[in-house]
Formats: sequence, structure tokens, C-alpha cells
Amino acid sequence: MGFWGESVGAAAVGLGHRFAVDSSPMRARTLWEYGIFGLLVLFLGLALLYPIGLTVRIGFARDIVAGTGWTLEHLVGVFRDPVLRAGVANSFLLATATTVTSLLIALPLAVVSARHQFRGKGFWNAIVLVPLILPPFVGAIGYRFILGRSGALNSLLGTEFDFLGAYRFWGVVACQSLALYPIIFLNATAALANLDPALDEAAENVGAGGWRRFFRITLPLIRPGLFAGGTIVFIWSFTELGTPLMFDLYRVTPVQIFNGIKEVNTSAQPYALTVLMLGSALLLYGVGRVLVGGRGHAMYSKASRAASERPLSAAGTVLANAMFGLVALLALLPHAGVVLAALMVDGSWYRTVLPGALTLEHFGTALGHPLAFGSIKMSLGLASAATVLNLLLGMLIAYLIVRTRVRGRSMLDGLSMLPLAVPGLVMAFGYVAMSLRWPFGTGQPLAGWVDVVGAEPNPIPLLILAYAVRRLPYIVRSAVAGLQQTSGELEEAAINLGASTVRAVRSVIVPLIAANLIAGGLLAFSFAMLEVSDSMVLAQQEKHFPITKAIFAFTDRLGDGVSIASAMGVWGMALLAVTLVGASVLMGRKLGAIFRV
Repeated sequence: MGFWGESVGAAAVGLGHRFAVDSSPMRARTLWEYGIFGLLVLFLGLALLYPIGLTVRIGFARDIVAGTGWTLEHLVGVFRDPVLRAGVANSFLLATATTVTSLLIALPLAVVSARHQFRGKGFWNAIVLVPLILPPFVGAIGYRFILGRSGALNSLLGTEFDFLGAYRFWGVVACQSLALYPIIFLNATAALANLDPALDEAAENVGAGGWRRFFRITLPLIRPGLFAGGTIVFIWSFTELGTPLMFDLYRVTPVQIFNGIKEVNTSAQPYALTVLMLGSALLLYGVGRVLVGGRGHAMYSKASRAASERPLSAAGTVLANAMFGLVALLALLPHAGVVLAALMVDGSWYRTVLPGALTLEHFGTALGHPLAFGSIKMSLGLASAATVLNLLLGMLIAYLIVRTRVRGRSMLDGLSMLPLAVPGLVMAFGYVAMSLRWPFGTGQPLAGWVDVVGAEPNPIPLLILAYAVRRLPYIVRSAVAGLQQTSGELEEAAINLGASTVRAVRSVIVPLIAANLIAGGLLAFSFAMLEVSDSMVLAQQEKHFPITKAIFAFTDRLGDGVSIASAMGVWGMALLAVTLVGASVLMGRKLGAIFRV
């Protein structure tokens, strides 16, 4: 930190808390804190609550054009329509099956990893996170080549089983579960690491067996952690748009909302479906919070000493490696399928186990094709702008939460975490409604400036805003974790030496939590680059397509379209792999806190 940091350090060590602080600077500082608090609440209100509230309002409006009057007719109409009713039911079943499957995959791995030491553990702990580098809907391309009627598995077995036809529902469940289980794994391992081993040891001393100790002691104590990860998985899969589209599973609510985007000016149906999706997600989250995620055991959950990892026997080591290896094999199948699809010569992977001929041409095309290259530039610009905005907002929010006593800071914390609980499709649809309605008038009042469905749309500001709001929790949680690990004495010392609060934060605090900010920024940037819902809904013309919308467009192109889409997916996998490894190195086990509601 240079001379300034050394001076601050000496002052903090020598003087501690014994500073004579003048009341006028303190009052000025408090005013600044409340001023920043007000601006942050205003921003989140306009960028987060307003689009959600506007969608809900129009969903209940008797006149959807003017947004006036109240009626339940639109929602009742959803339940009267058998197709829409089936879509809601299918979405709920899809999310439930995905969450349960992800839990069954992740929990045994987390218990083995947290409780035992065995050869290969470090390698497998890294490998189980690999599915996070591939969006589920891109992985669906790989599954189509592996599980399709003319795919690799049927070619290997000599059958023509229709895995993705009659059983496409379970294909979507498998694709999403094998992509999302790492979120539960991260939360479960963090929860297990916080348990006091004395409780388990006491139960063992009175004769309780391993299974009984797990179900009576361990499982209730890690329940909040499991709920935290399970909530993200449930909401993600309940509102996932890309994967059902890739599997041609159209009778689900997200796809029905997506197909109704062109009718937002004349039909209430998309609004009613969006309101129903939002209400269902929040209701299920609240019920689960009360029944499953309560803090009844929280007083015992923090370990007074670290738990020792028991070494496994030779047989146990083989079994543990087999468990991790099987999950890794299944989870990496779509990745392998996408890579091979990107490498195959067009038409060479049909009724064969592997492509008949390989080429690197598609990787060059994925960077040189006008649509592909334009989408990469678009995503880089959008993600960069959103990340810069997030770093500023996240740092300010985290500072107010941890370092100040501003009244309402817990509300600010909750608002900043809300995007994790609100479906991305709801947010995207809310931004469409915001571009059409009050307070800017009706009938596309900002056409040319902020517009989505007009003749000459400009969705860029809304895309940046959507990317930033959706990924803000990553920055906030990372910055909060960093500030909680650093003492406030250095900052107070700097202020008492005459530095402004801004200079103290910039010169003292930011360098100390730089690793956390970088980790959160990397994750926010990478996930913004591969955002699906916002990109699919807000970008309606090719010149505005981000990477994910371009990948979807290429899958409908005859000839080399699927190979180019796969090559773009591989480039996206490489980006996310690098950033996740970097974030994991910087944050270690605290990485799981980023994926927690």
C-alpha cells in the first residue's frame, strides 16, 4: 500500500481505538453514508423492483395497454387453458425432479469430500465443478449427438431407442441436474466444514451408528446449506428457457412466455404467465425457507474446532474414486459431445460412436463468421460494462452492510440478494414491459433509445442493466466476505489522519479485499457472457445478439450450423473454466457463499 498504508498501519497499531474524533466530520460522514444508501436503494428500486412490479401490475390490469383497472381474469385464463396449465405443471415437475436429482448426486460427494482424506481428493474436488463451465442449454447440443436416435449411444448398443423423443422430459432433467449439482455441492461442503465434530463424537460415544448420526445430527445441521443451494437449483431449473428449447420441450411455462414476447402489446397472456412464474418461485422459496431452511439448529452449527478428516482404507479409497469418477463421467458427457460436434466434419457423426472425420475449421469460423464474431464482441462489451457497474455497486453495498450502522442496511442486503431468488426470465420480461409502459408513456415511448420489440430496437442499455442486476449478488457476497475478514481499525486510522472516507477505502480497504473483488468480478463477467434468459428475450435482431442467442440461432442453420454453435460453446467453456479456477484459487471454500440466497 506504500507510504500511506504504512502510516495508517502504524497509527492503527499505536493508537487503536483511542482517537479523539471531532463530531462535525462524523456527522458529515453519516450524511454521506445515508446519501449513498438512498442512491443505492433508488437504483435497485428502478432496476429491480420496478420492472418486476410493472409486470405484476399489467398481469392484473383490466386494460393492458393503459395498465389501468384490476382483474383476475388473465390469471384465471391461464388455469382454464389446458395447454398453459400443463406448462405450469411440467415446469414444476421439471424443477422438482432436477433439484432432487442434483441433491442425490451432490450430497454423497460432499460428505465424502468433507469428512475423509483419500488419494485423488484434490483432483476430484476440482473436476466436480467443471459442469459449471457449460450452460445447460449448450450441453443439450452434446446430449443430442450422444443420446439421439442416430447418436453415439444407440450406435454403440445397436439400438434405436428414442432417448430424446418420448423421454425428452427426463433428458432435460438429466442435462440440468448434471450441470447444476455443483451449486449444492459447494454449499453442502461449506456447511459440513462448519459443523462442530464434538456433536458427532458425543453421539458415537453413546453408541449411535454412522447412518443414525448422519440423519439425526449431521443432516439437520446442514439443512440451511442444502436449502441455500437447492433453492438456486430449483429456481434456475423452474425458469430455464434454453434447455427445453434445445430438447424441443415446448409445453413448459418459460418457453410459452418466450413464444409470447411478440404479443406483449396486445395480449395479457405473457404477463399472466410471468406473474404466475414469479409467484410460484417466491411462494415455494418461502415455504421451503420455513419448513426446510429454518435456523433452529443454527446455534450449534458453527464449529468450535476444525473437524479432522479421517483417512479412508484402500477399499474406501477405491469406492470414493469410483463415486467421483462415475459422476464426473456422466457430467462431462455433454462437454465431450459439444467438443466432438465442434470438431466433426459436417455430416460425419451420424449413426456412429464417434465422428468419422475431424476438422478445426469450425473454431475459426466461430471467430470469423459475421454473426458469431459480432455476438462475441457484443457479449464482451455488455459483460464488461455490467461488471464495471457491478464492482462499483457491490463495493458500496458491501461497505454499507459491514462497515456502517446505517438503518436499513439489512434491507439493502436483502435487495441485493433478491436477483438470486427472482427468475431471470421474469426480470427479462420486466425490462420489456419497462420499455413499453409508464412512467415514460405507452407505445414504445423511448423508441430508438431503449427499445426491445420495435422496428428499430436498441436493447443495449437494458441488456447491460439486466446483466448487472442478475450478477450483482456475486460481487456483494465476495466483497462482504472480504470486509468481514479485514479489521476496520486501519480505515478508521486513515480517516483520523485526515483522509476522506473515499480515499481511505480506495487506499486501504480495496487493496486488502482485492482478491475477493477479482473473484466476484470474474464470476460476474463470465456468467454475464453466457447469460441465457436476458439474451434470448431482450435481443430480437441479429446485430444485437449476444453469444448465447447466436448459438441458439446457429443450431437452426442447416449444414455447419450445429458445429459452429458447438465451437462457440467450446470457447465459452474455456472462458468459464479459466475464471472459475481463478475464483476458486482466490476464495477457496468461500466460493460456495456466492451461490447462496
